[in-house]
Amino acid sequence: VQLQASGGGLVQAGGSLRLSCVASGSIFVINDMGWYRQAPGNEREMVAVITSGGSTTYADSVKGRYTISRDNAKNTVYLQMNSLKPEDTAVYYCNADLVSQSGRNYYRSAQGWWGQGTQVTVSS
Repeated sequence: VQLQASGGGLVQAGGSLRLSCVASGSIFVINDMGWYRQAPGNEREMVAVITSGGSTTYADSVKGRYTISRDNAKNTVYLQMNSLKPEDTAVYYCNADLVSQSGRNYYRSAQGWWGQGTQVTVSS
């Protein structure tokens, strides 16, 4: 199983970016999918999470500016980021709570599966 994130980059304050993360491999089912971020010197923090049914949760710092969505048919989660601020600068990671399948064996990681991270830099 692999999670591949993309869409990061450099943007001016007030601008927008859209992140994508696709899960691939021997996947039986995907439950929650989410985005987390980690700025230098800080711990990784939750940004937004979406359930398989479409319910969403956001960090207070991004409410009203970010929108998380997913395409279950494509095993993909998106993060639309608007009105970006310099304090949004971080490496953004996607995470999926999924069950992988190998023959008749199923595996679920307590920490979920993580993507490789994509850098988002917001200049002032």
